[in-house]
Amino acid sequence: MAILVHEGTRVLVQGITGSEGAFHTRHMVAYGTKVVAGVTPGKGGQSLDGIPVYDSVSEALREHEIDASILFVPAAFACDAMLEAADAGIPLLVCITEGIPLHDMLKAYHLLRGYGVRLIGPNCPGLISPGKAKVGIMPGEVFQPGPVGIVSRSGTLTYEIASHLSRAGIGQSTVVGIGGDPIIGSTFTELLPLFEEDPETELVVLVGEIGGAAEEEAADYVAEHMSKPVVAYIAGFSAPPGKRMGHAGAIISGSEGTAEAKARRLEAQGIPVARTPAEVAKLVKERLS
Repeated sequence: MAILVHEGTRVLVQGITGSEGAFHTRHMVAYGTKVVAGVTPGKGGQSLDGIPVYDSVSEALREHEIDASILFVPAAFACDAMLEAADAGIPLLVCITEGIPLHDMLKAYHLLRGYGVRLIGPNCPGLISPGKAKVGIMPGEVFQPGPVGIVSRSGTLTYEIASHLSRAGIGQSTVVGIGGDPIIGSTFTELLPLFEEDPETELVVLVGEIGGAAEEEAADYVAEHMSKPVVAYIAGFSAPPGKRMGHAGAIISGSEGTAEAKARRLEAQGIPVARTPAEVAKLVKERLS
C-alpha cells in the first residue's frame, strides 16, 4: 500500500498550461500518474498532450472524478486556487507554489481546515509513492518501492536521502515533502499517524531542519503514539544563529530551534539522529534487520 496517493489516484493540475505546470505534468504522466484534467482560467477547451483543460475546477469535476489536485499557480493567486479546489470537494491538495504572502496563507490555512481537506505544502516538492504515482516535482528515478516512509521539510534533502536508501537496497513506501514555510498545510504529527497505520511501512525517516518546533513536537508524538521505529536527520548543524537558511521557517531564535537542540530532543525520545544524509541509510538498515 501507500499513503495519500497510489496507482488509482486521479489528479487535476491547476495551472497546467504554464511552463512549470506543463513540464511537471508530462513527467508525472510519464511516471504513471493518472492526470485526468487541468485547469487554467481562460484556456478552457485546450488540451495538453490529450489532457483536457478547463476554465474552472467545478467544470473539470462535472466531467471527471478527481481525488487530488496539484497547484502550479503564481503566488498571488495560489490561495484562491486552493480554496476553489477545496470548495469543489477535492480532498487532497498539493501546492508547489513558493513565495505565498504570509497573511494570505494564514487566512487560507484556517479556511481549508473548515473544508476538511488535506493540504501538502505550500513551497514543497509534493509526494510520491514509488512505483505507483507521483504528485509533485520529485525526480522519480531516485526512488524505489519498499518499506520506508519519508516525511521531510526539505525538498533536495528528500531526494538525497531517498537516493542513499535506494542505493543501499532500501525502498520507500511513500515520500512526502511538507514544505519549509512558517505556515504549512500538514505537519509531521499529522502525517506520522498515516505511516503508523500503513501495513507496508515498517519504518519512518523524519527529515527536519533548523527553526520552529515541528521536530520536537514530532519527537513527543512518536514516543507517545508510534510503535514503528523512526530515524531522523536534521539539516543545519553548522548554521549560524539568527540567520535564515533557505526556508522562511528555517531560522533560529536564541538557543531554540538549533539542529543540536532538536537532535537532543529526538534522541531523548529514543529516535536516532543521523549527522549526515548518508548516515540515514546506515541507521535505517540497522533497525530493519
